[in-house]
Amino acid sequence: MNKDCVGWGLLATTLLVAACGGARGGRAGGEAPLSAAPDTLASARAAGDSLAVLAARTARDSAADQRVLDSLHRAKVATDTLADRPPPAAPQVKGEEVEREAVRLFGPEGRTAIGAAPSAQPTFDIDVSTFATNHRVLEYLEFFQVDSHDRFEIWLSRLGRYEGMIRERLRAKRLPEDLVYLTLIESGLSNTAVSRARAVGMWQFMASTGRLYGLTVDPWVDERRDPFKATEAAVNYLADLRERLGSVYLAAAAYNAGVGRIERGIDRLPGEVDSVDDRTFFQLVNHRYLRRETRDYVPKLIAASLIAKRPAQYGFEAEPLPPLVFDEITIPDATGLDVIARLADTTVAAVLDLNPQFVRGITPPARSVVVRVPRGRGTLVAERFDSLPVTERITFVDHYVARGQTLSDIAKRYHVSVAMIEGANPLLHAHSLRVGQRVIIPMSGRVVPLSAWSVPPEPRYRRVSRTDASAGSHRVRAGETATVIARRYGVSLTALLNYNGLTLGSVIRPGDVIKIPQKCGTAC
Repeated sequence: MNKDCVGWGLLATTLLVAACGGARGGRAGGEAPLSAAPDTLASARAAGDSLAVLAARTARDSAADQRVLDSLHRAKVATDTLADRPPPAAPQVKGEEVEREAVRLFGPEGRTAIGAAPSAQPTFDIDVSTFATNHRVLEYLEFFQVDSHDRFEIWLSRLGRYEGMIRERLRAKRLPEDLVYLTLIESGLSNTAVSRARAVGMWQFMASTGRLYGLTVDPWVDERRDPFKATEAAVNYLADLRERLGSVYLAAAAYNAGVGRIERGIDRLPGEVDSVDDRTFFQLVNHRYLRRETRDYVPKLIAASLIAKRPAQYGFEAEPLPPLVFDEITIPDATGLDVIARLADTTVAAVLDLNPQFVRGITPPARSVVVRVPRGRGTLVAERFDSLPVTERITFVDHYVARGQTLSDIAKRYHVSVAMIEGANPLLHAHSLRVGQRVIIPMSGRVVPLSAWSVPPEPRYRRVSRTDASAGSHRVRAGETATVIARRYGVSLTALLNYNGLTLGSVIRPGDVIKIPQKCGTAC
């Protein structure tokens, strides 16, 4: 994702009217074409339009998002006092103040005297009104308005980039379009968001679930960060969850906690549960059958929806960023996004904004991929790329610091000077290198062999002991479901489905052999 207002997108905002569709060499995806004067490009580059600087800015912006998201997930509430607390005051916009004063002075006729139309109330296609006064909803309204006001305002701005695209895809799956607001509480619409559990992107997919829904996740490409592909995967996942659980709010809760946890909670509800609906979620909450984060998930969604529909009423002055528009071209081998930016006569920031899925700032070697470029530039870039010498496709490689390495060691490995490395990494501190830290190595004018690429450090997961390993497989008996089998072996339903290449909609029959994965923690 991009970090629109204050990350990579900061330099691109005046240059990029970004993305909703695309094409090989020129298929359109939105509205006006991009145009950028040479002096604008020069000033943007002079401000620090380099991969190292942009990566550092994005990291800072991601950290600011994550601090608020962590607070959001940890937020606690004094339930004994909030139940009777009125909703946080919604600031009135100036026109409504005039209308209110006219009614106070002249009665209902005052509204006609100033030519005011009745205030339009927002409409929702999720059940917001029934639960709008729930004490947890009121708590999160206050949290967004007070504790996280500035950051939430940035998130509302980002919403403008993607809302139309997300609503279109929700509509195609006959899901409520207001589920778009899940992105506010999941990630603040950050494509580069990474949670403590290693969930990534705007929709916060774990790697296993992302792959299950068709996303590529490898050291070069992480489509969990691609807002368009990740949205397609998330919408399919939500559609599967709603079909299985029969309720939008239960589907949202399962998106957060896993479908098995929700089904187990429903099974524990007292009495015969003939049918489920959105109220069932609040029954699970009242019986404390869900962990705190999941109990609060739907109230957060309702609070975010209320604000997003009428931000001015809640004291927000967010200016929506324009939807992204772009063309698509096919790149057959490793090529730096900085090179593509040069071919497109635009900034590196603009190309990074459109292609957050390329986690190393370079397309993968020996593999064809589609790259987005600003609208109207597709044909130009394709033509220029065809005549680009192979030695000019890569201007840098990225190196990940190993234990004990110094900047001199790294410079010798790549046959460059320390000064060249320091020039390519303005924020690098030579005497405080960290293991796993990314360092950009300039390689202009040379062909980069595959052996030159440093491997990014693997994320750390909890070690699985031998006792966690299962017997290996299970033959399905009559009446058994995947949920029952997962429960029997003490593994998550998602892990079981992933391990067997199944989806939530897959049918298993008596006699089928199901492989049982090892148990693991939430990072699996």
